[in-house]
Amino acid sequence: MDLIRKYFPKLNPETEEKLGMLGTLYADWNSKINVISRKDMDHFYERHVLHSLSIAAFIQFEKDTRILDVGCGGGFPSIPLAIMFPDCQFHSIDSIGKKIKVVKGVADALGLQNLTAEQVRVENHPNQYDFIISRAVTAFPAFVKLCQNKFLSSNKNAVTNGIIYLKGGDFDDELTDFRNRVSITPLTNYFEEEFFETKKIIHLSM
Repeated sequence: MDLIRKYFPKLNPETEEKLGMLGTLYADWNSKINVISRKDMDHFYERHVLHSLSIAAFIQFEKDTRILDVGCGGGFPSIPLAIMFPDCQFHSIDSIGKKIKVVKGVADALGLQNLTAEQVRVENHPNQYDFIISRAVTAFPAFVKLCQNKFLSSNKNAVTNGIIYLKGGDFDDELTDFRNRVSITPLTNYFEEEFFETKKIIHLSM
C-alpha cells in the first residue's frame, strides 16, 4: 500500500482500507483458484493494483459513468477502479467462469455495490457503456472490432467515450487504422518504477 499512497496521497479512509484489503483477499483466492502467477503476487500492488490505477491517473471518471471491463481476469483493472470511483458503475466480464467467481468473491468481501460481474464474451453482451477498459487481452484491432456498437453516444467526461486499453511493448503497427482518433500515454508520465517503462494507455475515441 505504500506504493499506492506514494502516487495517490489523498485517498479517503474507506478507499484506502478497501485497497489495503486487496492483498490478503487475492492471496486467499489465489491459493484456491490460480488467477495470478506467484511471481506477480510477489509484486501484487505494483503489477496489478497500481497498474490498474494508472487509468485513474489518466482520467477522473464523472459520477454515473458506465464502464465495462472486458477480459477482466481476476478483476483488473475494474476492482481497483471501482474502489477508487464508488459513484461510477462497473461491469466485469470474462469468458472463464472461475475468474468471474474470484471477481464476485472479492467484490462481495469489499462490499462493492458499484461492480457486477458476468461470464460472457463481449460480442454476446448487448449493453452500452461510456468506456470499455481492458488489460491487453488481444491485438488491438481485433479488440476494437469486438467492441463496436457498445458505446453510449453522449459524453460526460473530459475524455471522449471509447476504449481505454492498457498495453505494453511495441504495438505501433496495431494502431495504423486508428491514427486520427487514438492517443498513447506512457505510464512513465505517472509512475517511476521500472515495471512501467514499456507500459502505455491507449485511448481510442469511439
